[in-house]
Amino acid sequence: MESLRSIKFIMFIKRKVIGFIFVSTMMVCACGYRFAGQGQFPQGVERIFIEVFENRTGKTGIERVVTNQVVFEFTRQREKSLANGAENADAILKGVIRNIRTQTISRVGTEVASEREVIMTVDLKLVKHDGGEVLWAAKGIVDRATYGVVEASTLETERNESLALARLSERMSERIFGRLTNDF
Repeated sequence: MESLRSIKFIMFIKRKVIGFIFVSTMMVCACGYRFAGQGQFPQGVERIFIEVFENRTGKTGIERVVTNQVVFEFTRQREKSLANGAENADAILKGVIRNIRTQTISRVGTEVASEREVIMTVDLKLVKHDGGEVLWAAKGIVDRATYGVVEASTLETERNESLALARLSERMSERIFGRLTNDF
């Protein structure tokens, strides 16, 4: 008799768990949830040309670093979406690196920085190839990365800053692709 109750109890729990999983799955599917970057480009765009970003900062060459990283992210996520020229694209992605600033975030003593943070702000717009109509825009996308300051070596500190900018560009490009392919 005791074993029959145990079997009934186990069956009852299994049904509840299976029901919970089923209802949860249906709710997730019903709300349109999908992984970042798995959505579509705005307004039926299929092929995008990425222009070299405009650099409005004092960091020479950062426009190439950021643009190359965005191209790499598009290639990694959806290679067939890239057009090899503006004339072959449905839309053109234009970006402006508006600001790059550095700030000290930790110190050794009162005068010597031990860690800094580089902060980048980017504006973007996706425009129609044949007329310039803005299909999508994102202003003020901000990201940051930290790097170590080597007191005895300015060269090493500059190298650390360059590596931080490269990491920052990589993260920024992932965010750009994610925001462009999601309707949030």
